[in-house]
Amino acid sequence: MASEVIHDPAMHRYELLVDGVQAGLADYQLRDGTIVFVHTEIDPKFRGQGLGSELARGTLNLVRAESETRVVAQCEFIDQFITDNPEYRSLLNR
Repeated sequence: MASEVIHDPAMHRYELLVDGVQAGLADYQLRDGTIVFVHTEIDPKFRGQGLGSELARGTLNLVRAESETRVVAQCEFIDQFITDNPEYRSLLNR
């Protein structure tokens, strides 16, 4: 099973692809120099495989690599992921 997280700026989302099929997404809004994550979901066919964490990790890694934008985690899943993975907390204070 090959997976990757890609950024689709036109749709304001990051997508998790598993073997080329969209398995999940993290929707965001840009507001005053911040990226606000508002919704994250994994397709029901792919749940229970740890892909939510893979999506969150890949998404936050891309945000870190692509910009200096501060992250606001309105989405409960992204918020909890950052709480559980302190290496991403610096994204909240950029």
